[in-house]
Amino acid sequence: MSDATVDLALTGLEQMRAIISGAGTPPPVAELLGFSLDRADEGEAVFSMDPHTEHTNPLGTVHGGIMTTLLDSAMGCAVHTTLPAGVMYTTLELKVNFLRPSFAGGARLVAEGRVLNRGATAVLAEATIVEEGTGRKVAHATSTCLILQPR
Repeated sequence: MSDATVDLALTGLEQMRAIISGAGTPPPVAELLGFSLDRADEGEAVFSMDPHTEHTNPLGTVHGGIMTTLLDSAMGCAVHTTLPAGVMYTTLELKVNFLRPSFAGGARLVAEGRVLNRGATAVLAEATIVEEGTGRKVAHATSTCLILQPR
């Protein structure tokens, strides 16, 4: 595992693209859970993961907390792509709907996050997890994030 280091001289979009290109360090949580940041554009971020046994709950389905973390990552990084250098954000509120179960060894899960509304201090974002290949929706979330101005 590597230490997370953020180059505050880069914009949020530049930080996300550095991670994708390999020039930046992925966050430790992504490495721990097996997430990959696949794409980042202004106001959008796409993560994916292969569901493994380690991700499941006692019922044998991918744990809701894992799915929520994937959704929160997609939404948060979508917000992050809108930030100028030196500015950060935090999640204020998160709502998740689980639509169907996912199982270890099943289809790769793709979480697409996007900013719905960007204000000066608050941002509304959403994300949806779909099964790669079938496009079947697995979960949907919305989030409100707070922009943290540098001191």
